[in-house]
Amino acid sequence: MTPLERVSSIKVKLGLLVAASALVAAVVGSVGRVAGVSPWVSIPVTIGIALAVTQLLAAGMTSPLRQMTLAARRMARGDYTVSVPAGGADEVGQLGRAFNTMASDLGAVDRQRRDLVANVSHELRTPLAALTVVLENLVDGVGSEPAALQTALGQAERLSRLVEDLLDLARVDAGKAPLSTSSVDLGRLLEACVAEVRANGRPVSYEVDAPADLVVDADPDRLSQLVVNLLDNASRHSPREGVVTVRAGRDGERYHLEVLDSGPGVPAADRGRVFEPFGTLSASAESGGTGLGLAIARWVTDLHGGSIAFLDPLPGTAGARVRVDLPLRPPARPVPYALDASHPTPTQEKTQMPTTPPAAEPAEPARPAETPQTEKSTDPKAVSAAPSVLDDIFGTYWPDSGVPGRFGLFIGAAVAGLLGGLLIPDRNAGLGTVIVLLAAGGVVMLAGKERRGWPKRSPRRSAWFPILSYVLFTLLSSVAVFRDAEWIVVLCLITAIAVLLCASTEAKTLAGIMLTGISWPLAGLRGIPWLGRTLTSVSGRGHGAAVARTAVLSLLGLVIFGLLFTSADAVLGSWVDQFVPDVRPDTFAARIFMTVFVFGVVLGAAYLAVNPPRIDQSEPTSQPVANRYEWLAPVGVVVAVFAAFLVAQATAVFGGEDYLRETTGLTYAEYVHQGFGQLTVATALTLLVIWATARKAPVETVADRLWLRVALGLLAAEALVVVGSALYRMHLYQEAYGFTQLRLLVDVFEAWLGLLVIAGLVAAVAGGAIGRGVWLGRFALISGAVALLGIAAINPDAWIAEHNVSRYQESGKIDTDFLSGLSDDAVPALKELPESLRACVLGTSDREGDWLEWNLGRERADGLTPTYLMPDDAAAAVCPSEIRYVD
Repeated sequence: MTPLERVSSIKVKLGLLVAASALVAAVVGSVGRVAGVSPWVSIPVTIGIALAVTQLLAAGMTSPLRQMTLAARRMARGDYTVSVPAGGADEVGQLGRAFNTMASDLGAVDRQRRDLVANVSHELRTPLAALTVVLENLVDGVGSEPAALQTALGQAERLSRLVEDLLDLARVDAGKAPLSTSSVDLGRLLEACVAEVRANGRPVSYEVDAPADLVVDADPDRLSQLVVNLLDNASRHSPREGVVTVRAGRDGERYHLEVLDSGPGVPAADRGRVFEPFGTLSASAESGGTGLGLAIARWVTDLHGGSIAFLDPLPGTAGARVRVDLPLRPPARPVPYALDASHPTPTQEKTQMPTTPPAAEPAEPARPAETPQTEKSTDPKAVSAAPSVLDDIFGTYWPDSGVPGRFGLFIGAAVAGLLGGLLIPDRNAGLGTVIVLLAAGGVVMLAGKERRGWPKRSPRRSAWFPILSYVLFTLLSSVAVFRDAEWIVVLCLITAIAVLLCASTEAKTLAGIMLTGISWPLAGLRGIPWLGRTLTSVSGRGHGAAVARTAVLSLLGLVIFGLLFTSADAVLGSWVDQFVPDVRPDTFAARIFMTVFVFGVVLGAAYLAVNPPRIDQSEPTSQPVANRYEWLAPVGVVVAVFAAFLVAQATAVFGGEDYLRETTGLTYAEYVHQGFGQLTVATALTLLVIWATARKAPVETVADRLWLRVALGLLAAEALVVVGSALYRMHLYQEAYGFTQLRLLVDVFEAWLGLLVIAGLVAAVAGGAIGRGVWLGRFALISGAVALLGIAAINPDAWIAEHNVSRYQESGKIDTDFLSGLSDDAVPALKELPESLRACVLGTSDREGDWLEWNLGRERADGLTPTYLMPDDAAAAVCPSEIRYVD
């Protein structure tokens, strides 16, 4: 049962849903703010918990609507065995129950239609075969004696009766069987019907028992048809010298007719089926009937607003007993007609009756659990796979066609979340951070490995990229245990996550890599149905309660006996203190937030690995331009602009600083700093030009390919010169104003762009293009990751400190304010400063971290740390600082 199942209004459900979600979000956000949790953690956790509450309360609220869509499509294909869950008491539940009733009724009608067609075909085949034989004999000149002709006449009359009965049923079924009611003397009508049936010559006797004064309003023709069909059926099933009795009587405002015979009777289990077309218990061909008499009798009874049924024989008798209950005056519906001279008199109203009694409205359930339709979990014909709202949102980009649940991944994500909540808060990045990252990465790697065994999206998969990505992820994650510089640790961790996610989605292109990053947070929303299937995979097998009970008992045993033994033994207590963090009240909320955050991001990444989106769908082939100048002219303009820049660079280099001062009023250091950012952007835009040119330039002829290679070769060569110029400018700027982390990072970034220019040129000339190449996107990702590993390997803060110390030794210039902001990685290099300057940038570290916070950089600092000293007049004279350009 869902939490809001008993609420009887969809409006109230939606109101409660919004109120509960808003309340939970407000409470969780307030707790995070009071606990000082970072917004980068508290906001995703708040959104995730609010979505979880929404999913819990909204479970089953609209699923019947989606399942009705699937059921309607199956019904349109002729499958009327479907049903939808209808356990709610609201309007959606009522609609589901009405839909199930409609489906059941349509299924019955369709089944009757199929049976009717089959039975009519069977009934027509027998007389037609007999007529064919007689006619073939006549053609051959034999069989012309009266007996053979009498047989043919009998078969033809049977066909005629069958066709007339079918036409009557068709008119009744179409609602076009009118009743012309009038006053009928029931006794005389029964005598006339008996006389008509007696003419058949069957060896039975008939008895009529009816009041002489019983006059009713009815259609005499239809009522006679009803009685004749019942008498004919009774006479055919009565033995020789049997007695068929027809009786009538009045019951208040109604009257009844009963026909009794002395035949074998009708078993109670078959009494409902005999009124269906061709539903008689014996073959109509053997008994001489058409198989439609009782069906017509039922329809005539329905036309008069009555009922018909087989009853048990009277005490002391045997045979069949059929009873018809009719109103003295049928509840007529006037038939629209034009006002003319044929207007019926008041004593003879022309009416049209419904062919079947209207279906009863679904009863308003007092308790939804009592409704039969609620038990759908074990019905194999129930519509179990309904399209989710998320399927409409994500469409074909990210389908989720029943991806099986992975409870092991859920447990792994929970373990990673617990490790994150225990090891990350209140600690600096170190060994504990690496443990959490490797645990999370292991869960995602396992998810990717399982997916390769379930369903294969591509017949050809390269194994080298996932393996290399996992190696890079491990190396990038381990930077936190070797380096103390937060900026390089953060960059490496972000890149490690990007590499891991791209290995999960097997992204190939630059667009696919970017879409992978966007899809990761969206996985928390797209994976909600998968999470439900994961949890159901345990509870659905009956193990949910057992797993929960086992977990609770195990936790209680660990806590109770752990507290007892740790308090009883000091050695064991010291061991536990080394592994279990000190969970104080002021950090408890932060640990809970971190646990939920890590659990959510790991589970989202695992779902991304299990069911990756279609990020690298084949793009439509770009149509090359018709004329060569259409692409060559724009590229030529860009090449010319690059050439003009290079000429200006050469002029500035050979003109010297005096020429720069005369023309620009800038020193050379100011000049090189001024244009570095623009050069970086120009290098990046060069990649875009190469990509667009390779897509639009025709390559059918040798001349086309030659022009493409020459133009892009010139552009790439000029871009590489620009890259060299930018790096040279940065070198001069660093010599003038010192080395910083950002300047080092920009140096590496510019060099990486130059490498991509070369790779883009190779891909373009070889026939691929950036964004569509098989290897270029991955090359950019892997080369960027390797570049970051290279930065981490040289120990960037120590490298920067060493170069600043060397610059001080050469020029006497130093910025102690900047050096005091470096990480512990720089301590060994800063120790090389003179004692007077060393006191300006180094101080004693007062941090007391445990082994989970261990880091090689902090270990090598030997208790020292760069410390920023607030300068006063005395300190400023000893601790020099430069006026630095803002990076």
